Amino acid sequence: MDKQLVEIFSHDAPGYKPLVYYEGWRVALLNYDRDKFSREHLSYLERHNNTDEVFILLKGSCTLYIGNGVSKNDIGTVEALKMESGKLYNIKKGVWHNLSGSADMSLAIIENAETSKNTSDYYAISPEILPSL
Repeated sequence: MDKQLVEIFSHDAPGYKPLVYYEGWRVALLNYDRDKFSREHLSYLERHNNTDEVFILLKGSCTLYIGNGVSKNDIGTVEALKMESGKLYNIKKGVWHNLSGSADMSLAIIENAETSKNTSDYYAISPEILPSL
């Protein structure tokens, strides 16, 4: 196929990999990484202050943890949401979140290309505060 017509990307390694940038948006794939996305290793919730972030579960299983706190120093009450494959999950700007998944988990992520540590807040947690499904 002519690459001027269709670009094809993949990512099979653990972790996050941005693959497409277009007019201010970034599309990435995120694969399970035991040290970052296993429930027992989750050490923070994050929130993006300037943009929403979209997750789509491609394979495996994944749980989103969502905090309803509204300030930088309060994550509020954390709820667990089991993701379903093929559904789009839009995490609104300023919402505390993180995720854990199965060893075969793979997600597509669509976000503003300027989403970074500089435009996000992080709140340290211990996995014990995370609810079970």
